[in-house]
Amino acid sequence: MSGTSTKDAPTVEVAAFIDAQPVGAFQIKVLLICATVLVLDGFDTTAIGYVAPALAKEWHIGKSALGPVFSAGLFGLMIGALLFGPLADRVGRKKIIIFSTLAFGIGTLITALVNDVNALLAIRFLTGLGLGGAMPNTVALTAEFGPHRRRATMVMVMFVGFSVGAALGGFLAAALIPQFGWRSVFVVGGVAPLVLAPILALKLPESVRFLTLTGRADARVAQLLAFINAKTVFAPETRFVVDEPALKGIPVQHLFRSGRTLATLLLWVVFFMSLLDIYFLSNWLPTVLNDLGASISAAAVIGSMLQVGGIVGTFALGSIIDRFSFRALALVYFIGVFAVGAIGQLGQSAVLVTMAIFVAGFCIVGGQIAANALAAGYYPTSVRATGVGWALGVGRIGSIVGPLVGGILLSLKWSAGEVFVAAAAAALCAALAAFSLGRLAGLGGSGKAAPNEAPLEPVTRGQA
Repeated sequence: MSGTSTKDAPTVEVAAFIDAQPVGAFQIKVLLICATVLVLDGFDTTAIGYVAPALAKEWHIGKSALGPVFSAGLFGLMIGALLFGPLADRVGRKKIIIFSTLAFGIGTLITALVNDVNALLAIRFLTGLGLGGAMPNTVALTAEFGPHRRRATMVMVMFVGFSVGAALGGFLAAALIPQFGWRSVFVVGGVAPLVLAPILALKLPESVRFLTLTGRADARVAQLLAFINAKTVFAPETRFVVDEPALKGIPVQHLFRSGRTLATLLLWVVFFMSLLDIYFLSNWLPTVLNDLGASISAAAVIGSMLQVGGIVGTFALGSIIDRFSFRALALVYFIGVFAVGAIGQLGQSAVLVTMAIFVAGFCIVGGQIAANALAAGYYPTSVRATGVGWALGVGRIGSIVGPLVGGILLSLKWSAGEVFVAAAAAALCAALAAFSLGRLAGLGGSGKAAPNEAPLEPVTRGQA
């Protein structure tokens, strides 16, 4: 796999080199840096849901008035993912991650200064652009430094940063709002990304696979591969390649070529329904729990169990997803159907509803993180950020619809039980789409990967 100093100019296939290595300190460092970005992304994305009860009380507005505010931020996330995924496939993951971090930090800080719903709606949309740009590129960057047999696990562990940040938002909101008011949550959420951005500029490497495809950075590629395996010595003339086609033209077109069409569409269904459910729950759980008698602080803490469950689910599911792929994902979503439906039936018992929310988070949030990893493993390097970005972008349509549907159902005086049965139906749709993806791969249908790209069903450890 490695070159030595000879007169011949050896060639190193970068993906094969990475696949042959164990996960080392350098890859863990990349994972942790990307996870830190997503901690702040998760905090700033979900903070509005945790402060909603206090904000509505201060501004003397009804719950339903906040539905468009929730959705404005998520609409920004959708546009950010759709735009910055393809852009990163052209200019690199690192530049977009740094830009996105600065953008959502500034936007979150400005959120603390607004005084009416219209201004809040506008700034949440603009903040969402940065939030949406960071996510697909941290997923792509982590995937491209990971060996195939561990790729899903690495991406899932990295992505747990989002759930950590989202859960942290609940605990910090519970601590900060009674003492300093709801604006303090956004001050914390805005300052932290601005501090992180220069650290990213210094410490975050560009994707080694992306650099290889440019054909202009052999020295940097050699340096990054040496970080992965310090015992490797490359000849100065070594050429580095990635055994994938360099796809030309509009990146989005390639999501529907070489047999990817049906798998892409099914992935979009999974993302749409899963994110609809997550944002339905994360935005409205604190408010519904407050209506059922919990204090604002207690509602924030209990609601944060959704993300705590997601964190536990991510660590528990990583190796299972690496081995069984969409078949395992489908089962996880099926279990989530019953957990989500149970939330509305158990609302009068704090202990039972906390348990139901935790299991829902384990399955739905953990399942969505697994879907991110599987999407990153499916698409080739030239369109990986595009594939993940567009799946997340389509999913963000679901995340916009979720809070709006919640607001409509509550304004129609639906009971808590009826509201959460509706949410369970979305989880069922995600389960069926994931099941279809598993069947598609198992039958060798059109969801099969094109040559030189990762298969729809990841290779198991025994085969690696």
